[in-house]
Parts: sequence; structure tokens; C-alpha cells
Amino acid sequence: MPVTAVTHLNFQGRARAALDLYASVFGGEVRVATYGDLGLPAGLPDADQVVFGQVTAPSGFTVMAYDVPVAGRAATEPAVTRREHGTTITTSPFFVAVHADTVAEVEEPWAGLADGGTVVEPLGPSAWAPAFGMLTDRFGITWVLDVAAAG
Repeated sequence: MPVTAVTHLNFQGRARAALDLYASVFGGEVRVATYGDLGLPAGLPDADQVVFGQVTAPSGFTVMAYDVPVAGRAATEPAVTRREHGTTITTSPFFVAVHADTVAEVEEPWAGLADGGTVVEPLGPSAWAPAFGMLTDRFGITWVLDVAAAG
């Protein structure tokens, strides 16, 4: 059996909305289980929040997400990613990378993720790939989309 890695994103009450966006951008099905589904009484905080969420698309794209419980939430500043003097400056501990074989395959996901987000580096040709771009979506997740260079 092959070993695969799946990006798991942590949110504070916005996992379901983020998963819905990613399903609309990449296609596929959203599966969600809430803390309430797993036994947390309905009247308690976070009962309706996502404890397990995943988007799986026919293309092979998969991402997981959950809402960090109230007790575990840190009072930290959100990650910031920007371009400065031709360099990407970030406080984010990770980026989500999406690789495709053609520019057409990344244009639609780019548009969906950019809606309400912030473009760090516009999608376009780069020195190392036919297309490369970086953006932070409206949920604060930084995405890198690129097209494999002809090898």
C-alpha cells in the first residue's frame, strides 16, 4: 500500500465553510462529523463544530480540516504572507501546494481560492514553471499553485 500525506487544516469555527469552498474549487465531496455527532451534548460550545472534515475529489485532491475546540484555541495573530523586495515573507508554518500538468488545470482553482483572498504572487509564468502563483484564501490558508515544467 502506498504511503500518502494529506494536508490537515485547523480552524476556529470556520472549517465547514472552508471545506465547502475547497469542494467548489477542486470538485469532490465534503464529509463532515461534528463534535455533537460524536456525543458532545447539543447545548455545549462547539457541539456543531467540525471534529472531522474532508474533501476528496476524483482528481485525487484531498484536504482535511477541523475546528480547534474552544479550550485549545490559542490567542495568536493569524499568519501573514506577503511579497517584499522579490521575496516571500511569511509567518505561516505551512503552505498548501497544488501541482498540475497544464495551466488550464490551475486557472479555475486559482480563481475560486482568490475570491475574497489576497494574491501574494499572481498566477503566471515563472523562471521554473509554465505557471506559478501564491495566494492566501479568505480563511487565512496560503496556497501555492503551479504547473510542472516539461522535463
